[in-house]
Amino acid sequence: MKEEFKPYISPKDFIPEFTPKAIILGSIFGIIFGAATVYLGLKVGLTVTASIPIAVLAISIFKKIGKATILESNIVQTIGSAGESVAAGVVFTVPALLFLSGGVEYFRYFQILVLAFAGGLLGVLFMIPLRKSLIVKEHGVLPYPEGTACADVLIAGEKGGKLAQKVYYGLGIAFLYKLLMSILGLWKEVPAWILSKKAALPNASISAEITPELLGVGYIIGPRIGGVMVAGGVLSWLVLIPLITLIGSALQSPVAPETTMLIADMSPGQIWSKYIRYIGAGAVTFGGLMTLIKTLPTIVSAFRDSIKGFSLKVDSSQQTLRTERDIPIIWVLIGSAMLIIFITIIPSIPANFLSAIMIVVFGFFFVTVSSRIVGLIGSSSNPISGMTIATLMATSLLFVGIGWTGDAYQPVALVVGSIVCIASANAGATSQDLKTGYIVGATPYKQQLGLLIGVMVSVVAIGYTLMLLNDALGIGPVTPEHPNPLPAPQATLMATVIKGLLSQNLPWGLVLTGMGMAAVVELCGVSSLAFAVGAYLPLSSTTPIFLGGLVRYFVDRKTGKEANESEIGPGALFSSGLIAGGALTGILLAFLIGTNYGTNAEGKPLSLMSYLNTGIGEEMGAGGDLLGFGMFVLLAAGLYYIATRKQE
Repeated sequence: MKEEFKPYISPKDFIPEFTPKAIILGSIFGIIFGAATVYLGLKVGLTVTASIPIAVLAISIFKKIGKATILESNIVQTIGSAGESVAAGVVFTVPALLFLSGGVEYFRYFQILVLAFAGGLLGVLFMIPLRKSLIVKEHGVLPYPEGTACADVLIAGEKGGKLAQKVYYGLGIAFLYKLLMSILGLWKEVPAWILSKKAALPNASISAEITPELLGVGYIIGPRIGGVMVAGGVLSWLVLIPLITLIGSALQSPVAPETTMLIADMSPGQIWSKYIRYIGAGAVTFGGLMTLIKTLPTIVSAFRDSIKGFSLKVDSSQQTLRTERDIPIIWVLIGSAMLIIFITIIPSIPANFLSAIMIVVFGFFFVTVSSRIVGLIGSSSNPISGMTIATLMATSLLFVGIGWTGDAYQPVALVVGSIVCIASANAGATSQDLKTGYIVGATPYKQQLGLLIGVMVSVVAIGYTLMLLNDALGIGPVTPEHPNPLPAPQATLMATVIKGLLSQNLPWGLVLTGMGMAAVVELCGVSSLAFAVGAYLPLSSTTPIFLGGLVRYFVDRKTGKEANESEIGPGALFSSGLIAGGALTGILLAFLIGTNYGTNAEGKPLSLMSYLNTGIGEEMGAGGDLLGFGMFVLLAAGLYYIATRKQE
């Protein structure tokens, strides 16, 4: 007979939970980690879960300001994590408006706010009727790794103060490091070595964006995924680009899809922009769809259970239990219907009745899939990109079938994909939060209200951050005009899929080459999605991630842990601080660049950044590269020391 589960706090105990201080602190963390996730997602197309560091910080802060219950700390991490998950869905899709015909006019603060708000709320609302079937009924079947780990952190709250120090250390060190490097310019941010066009590997380039946030990401995802990612980058930048240069140097005419420029005249960045990104897009598409196909049994099972979830009966005795109270289903239906109507009728959003129907259908389906998948493999491995690509392909093909192939329909297709992506991403995080609450004995409807608050608060900052970063740094592929912008790899891919399918002029030769490349990797027994993302990103982004994974490898050997073992120890918490501190300093950098303060001798405006940056690193030439690499090694050594130091 199955033993009845007993939460940490009994359902019969009523202790402070949904209090003003918990709501305020959770909202602050939602804004902070939402903004940081926007920067990180635009930078490398990856995000990391924020629940555990927020839980640790909440415990430590509450200890400083007074007493708090475990359920109050749980509400803080619930509200705060909503900002991170919504931001992830936004940066994976919404920036694609910049690359679509007619889409730029919709890349405005209000439109971003509406899309993030709608997707975030749908992710929470669609998840409410699934809680009993996925979280309660299958408690012993679906582990929800991040949710369970977060519950362990909350229950072991007495350790929170000491562990939280590591997060604060990471924040402070990342801020100081990026202040000296990116703002004051004391050393180069992207040490690089580019071979000439006459070398044995012409146009080959090795570079690394030596930022603390990428080191932290690499440590958290580990050496295996980091190695697979950098392998994709090595193939693109040290094999394909030199190969294209060698072949193209003998050609006297442009090669499609380029129409004017000779390959012999192209730099590595230009070859990436004209050819490699299409190969990478094909690889990512194949990798995402393969991940989706592998989870088809889970998808079928999850969808079946979701239908049962709507009609799941609860005994009258259970209805009186505090831990069994959800937001009533009638409010779920009313809220969802009102959101869809709002999206359809608001004039500044490119949507129509058909797209609204598709949002409901794909949204509920992939919310269910996302919730089930994160229960099995965790949020970090959730194939949100694959789900979004599948949604965009189905939407675009339907549009083509009914004759909607004009440029005006490109933003409409993206709206469907954006809201579905944001809803799916937030549903995965919502599932983890509800699992945490189930273990510690939280009240479900209070958590669900907290998630709704987290969405509404964080979207205000997410839209502003996205606009600020685009105006100050630039979002899009590397170009001579923007040597180091935010590439937004996921969003660029979404735009490529939509434009190619609707205009029916996608360079299929390059795309299919990328798909074949990913298929080879898949046949070798390696998950192709991480490899494909690495092939699509600049090598400068994947190299520091790989180095962070190497640090994790040596830490695991020193401490005797497996490389793929779930970790909530000092190394992971310090890395979370590096990620948050580096990302937030990146936002400060964008603010300094985007704020004018005075003019130069020619009357042109000068930014605040121009008064702070010394340019010493650039003036040092190769010395700046060596100094930068040395400082990054010192930062990695610090991470290793903190991760392996014996805890008191």
